[in-house]
Amino acid sequence: MRDRVIFRRALAASLLLLTSSAYASSYSYQTLNNPGDPAFNQLLGINNAGTIVGYFGDGTIAPNQGYTLTPPSTYTSENFPGSAQTQVVGINAAGTTVGFYVDTAGNNFGFVNHGGTFTSVINPNTPVGGTSVNQILGINATGIAVGFYMDAAGNNHGYLYNTATSSYTAITLPSGFSAVSVTATGINNAGVVTGFYTDLGGATHGFSDNGGVFTSFDAPGGTNTMLFGINNGLTAVGSFLDPTGVTMGFTDNLSTHLFQIISDPNASPTAAFGVTGTTVNGINDQGNLVGFYSDGNNVDGFLATVSTVPEPSTWLMLATGSLGAAAIIRRKRTWNT
Repeated sequence: MRDRVIFRRALAASLLLLTSSAYASSYSYQTLNNPGDPAFNQLLGINNAGTIVGYFGDGTIAPNQGYTLTPPSTYTSENFPGSAQTQVVGINAAGTTVGFYVDTAGNNFGFVNHGGTFTSVINPNTPVGGTSVNQILGINATGIAVGFYMDAAGNNHGYLYNTATSSYTAITLPSGFSAVSVTATGINNAGVVTGFYTDLGGATHGFSDNGGVFTSFDAPGGTNTMLFGINNGLTAVGSFLDPTGVTMGFTDNLSTHLFQIISDPNASPTAAFGVTGTTVNGINDQGNLVGFYSDGNNVDGFLATVSTVPEPSTWLMLATGSLGAAAIIRRKRTWNT
């Protein structure tokens, strides 16, 4: 049966404008940097208890060193035993963390840390020989993690990893997306997956996978859209490049299609360590966000605590957000064990 492509988000958003109230979120921002390297921090995940995961060190001047953070200042070191570098990227409600580590030869391996017990994760399809790359980037409450491995050509392949059975599920985007490289980044408790892909033309787009229904997403007016995480209310977070090439963070609700740009008030368009503007990497069910930004000299972690207020400008964001929609295609996943 031929794939059926349905362009429908614009219509859905138009109907929503006529039938419901829209709310944008306002935030209180905190800059949170581990004193181990205050020049470079990235906060990458947050759970409902407010525990944050991330790392410090740019990886060149100073090695990546993972940690968990209980705001405002209780940092606990977390590094895969024997690793040269570690990034802690995701955390679930039980406090199980995931991420990846680098060995002395430069190989990347995913990991799961459950109660202090570390498990290395290597997809069996990872090429043998050369420098290998596996990264685990998110995990939900049922222990299903998401990540990717890199093939010999340098293209990524997204997958699910069941931490209970140590089994892998390939995430294969529909042929209509023309995806060359696929990275899975987040998963909520219902199994909705977020990520991003690169097409044949070299453009990068966000995507979501809701029970085999794949949706491609581009931020309105932007390029290089990436989705990095999703909560149980179906609000996804990510980043895109604005027309001047500066990185902007955003939230987008996959159900209501409410799109909102997020920019830390201290963010600068001037690059620091190759980072510009603001990136939103994690969200919890309260809608609190974590990520990082360039202040023009350093890369700083941030926590944005939400308080929701009605804003008339949201109507415009809702309308324009619908224009970022692309194709919706149904396709089953391919299972590997």
